Amino acid sequence: MSASIRATGMYLIGIAAELAGMHPQTLRVYERRGLITPTRTAGRTRMYTDADVALLRRIQELSEAGLNLAGIERVLELEARCERAERRVRALQDELARERDARRDEIHEMRRSTRAELVCIVRTETALAPVVRPVIRGR
Repeated sequence: MSASIRATGMYLIGIAAELAGMHPQTLRVYERRGLITPTRTAGRTRMYTDADVALLRRIQELSEAGLNLAGIERVLELEARCERAERRVRALQDELARERDARRDEIHEMRRSTRAELVCIVRTETALAPVVRPVIRGR
């Protein structure tokens, strides 16, 4: 394997199979089942990334736990859905935090701007005419 291929984390099927602890034919079966999709060179040679090797190890782990290929497919599908949902929740939490901060800033600015404009008026009644004395409170 050339140093440039090795440096980019791309592996031929034999190396990927060895790294994952399985036979190259097993990788072909997993590809046919849609469990893994390696990239292909212009000459149609399968190339596996580090992420592919990690996925192959996860498949191996599930297989050793007693799951058949249909069960492994379902587990991987559910894990992917869970991961997408967790990313969505994090994005919504971030959006909520930004909105909360923006509203808090608006309220703070509103209170600060209206504080100087408020004037408290005290009314006192006399027999002749009402007297209104403004009471201005300083900041």
